[in-house]
Amino acid sequence: MIPASLVLNAGSSSLKIQVFVPGDDGVPQRLYQGLVEGLGGAPHFIIRDRAGTVLADERLAASGADGHEAALLHVAEWLSAHRGAHRLAAVGHRVVHGGMAYAAPVRIDDAVLAELERLVPLAPLHQPHNLAPIRVVRRRFPDLPQVACFDTAFHRGQPEIAQLFALPAEVSGRGVRRYGFHGLSYAYLASVLGASAPALAEGRVVAAHLGNGASLCALDRGRSIATTMGFSALDGLPMGTRCGSLDAGAVFFLLREMGLDPDQAERMLYTRSGLLGVSGLSNDMRVLRAHAATHAGARTAIDLFVYRIGRELGSLVAALGGIDGIVFTGGIGENDAATRAAVLRGAAWAGFCLDEAANAAGGPRLTDGPGPQAFVIPTDEEAMIARGMHAVLDEVRQPAL
Repeated sequence: MIPASLVLNAGSSSLKIQVFVPGDDGVPQRLYQGLVEGLGGAPHFIIRDRAGTVLADERLAASGADGHEAALLHVAEWLSAHRGAHRLAAVGHRVVHGGMAYAAPVRIDDAVLAELERLVPLAPLHQPHNLAPIRVVRRRFPDLPQVACFDTAFHRGQPEIAQLFALPAEVSGRGVRRYGFHGLSYAYLASVLGASAPALAEGRVVAAHLGNGASLCALDRGRSIATTMGFSALDGLPMGTRCGSLDAGAVFFLLREMGLDPDQAERMLYTRSGLLGVSGLSNDMRVLRAHAATHAGARTAIDLFVYRIGRELGSLVAALGGIDGIVFTGGIGENDAATRAAVLRGAAWAGFCLDEAANAAGGPRLTDGPGPQAFVIPTDEEAMIARGMHAVLDEVRQPAL
């Protein structure tokens, strides 16, 4: 039978699933992609084949606190019933935080899982949900190999100075430093730049992952040297519901003057800020665009988002010592031509010359003239996870010399 790999990306209320099989060239090929959303409430399961045809669209029974387990078991049952000539051989997981220990994908065992659990305080709103399906698979399918792929790993090769805060050594020693996130997305972009934009593959590039979560990353010959997210996924650009960079003194103000406790302040900064908080309307850029002409909050949220991208872009150009190109990806980066246009017009100082027609058409190349280039390249974090898990398991299977 043909081995198949299940890739899981677990959030607080959703479980994204994709299934990959080996391609003729050894590169994993997508077989199915699906989603269980509404965990903890009324779950909804949908799955499509590689052509986008819907194979299942089902409402599941409410599962309460065991949402991830019930969802995963339903997925396993569906895959078993539709496996054909395939057999499930391994499971790969997106894990937000790998700390300083993990700079590459790793096969999960007791020691690895214990280390990832110790990192929960560094990503309290993400890490527990990432680890939930790992525990379910270990309990329900103990013989199935599992591999963790980390959002932080791609940035572990940054210069040490780029990872430090100006804090006492005892604080830095407890793990308070710049980690960076969206690494799976940036690793994918770095891996395909040679095919999509050959001139940029060996150059100085700012990659812009713009979506409900948003960040920028400075790539020098495909390697991360700086990024806008730092200790947490709260840092850097304003996002859908996250505030982005914030003076730490503002947090003290929330606690002392507004009377919030730490949990309340955390929820405000993670879930009530960003585009949603500024606009008072929505965290969805499409909604904000639709209302920008008549809604002052929507206009302000959009303007602030673009302004902060421009500010952070300048800092990363400084870190790179110049710029040869910018690559847009993510839901906003790939689909919102107006945001791309505003960012590139604002970056005319760096030599970018926007091709209005190409940008309106979605690219892939967005600029003309001899200056720095801009491209749209769709990201594929799940494909990156599939590659990573295959590399780990292939290494395990290699005979000892």
